[in-house]
Amino acid sequence: MRPPLPPFNMESAKIKVRAAESAWNTRDPETVAQAYTEDSVWRNRDEFLTGHAEIIDFLKRKWATENGYALRKELWGFRENRMAVRFQYEWHDEHGQWYRSYGNELWEFAPDGRMSRREASINDIPIPESDRRIFGPRTPAEADTPLPLQ
Repeated sequence: MRPPLPPFNMESAKIKVRAAESAWNTRDPETVAQAYTEDSVWRNRDEFLTGHAEIIDFLKRKWATENGYALRKELWGFRENRMAVRFQYEWHDEHGQWYRSYGNELWEFAPDGRMSRREASINDIPIPESDRRIFGPRTPAEADTPLPLQ
């Protein structure tokens, strides 16, 4: 069981989003994969994945190239066992070029609280290092800070 469980209310949906943000900020593929069903289906940009092995392989590749990855997620909406989330994360490539990646995700949850479906659309914008604003996991002072549009 991965509480909170569906059907979600505002409080439980926000808890679920923050838990996902925290897990992804570990940059540990095994930790992240635990939040998904064994047969979870993903669309991430132009990749289609099914199951833990493919998810773990994808995340290993992702974090091998997205250096300094730091993420923020925000609940956009929810209903019963589904959520819409917007997010931003920052990272740099092997040449030191920083990017801010903007995206939206659609999530569907199994009754046990694990995610059975994840669809993500993401755009990367090059930024100067001086424009960075996400430096690591969220601090207590940032607990309810909404994401800026740009």
